[in-house]
Amino acid sequence: MKIAPFLTSLFVAVWVIAIAIISVQNATPVSLKFLTFQSIQIPMGLVLAFSAGVGLIGMALLQPLWGVAGFSRRNSRLEEDAEFFVDDEDF
Repeated sequence: MKIAPFLTSLFVAVWVIAIAIISVQNATPVSLKFLTFQSIQIPMGLVLAFSAGVGLIGMALLQPLWGVAGFSRRNSRLEEDAEFFVDDEDF
């Protein structure tokens, strides 16, 4: 049994439950401010749900890029190891 998909699902489920509880308890509208920009007033639960969704989608899109970068590093490391270990018969 692979534990990673289970832990991922559990993590997302806990976040969804936490967002639901916080949004019910704190239904007051908030506005986000960044530098000189300000958003319209929206409920706190909607802000949390949107932020979690953007984070999940962003990580899903970035993971393949990290996989490609990690693969190229592994290849260069293997090439360095191959150059370092030389048979004594060549000398």
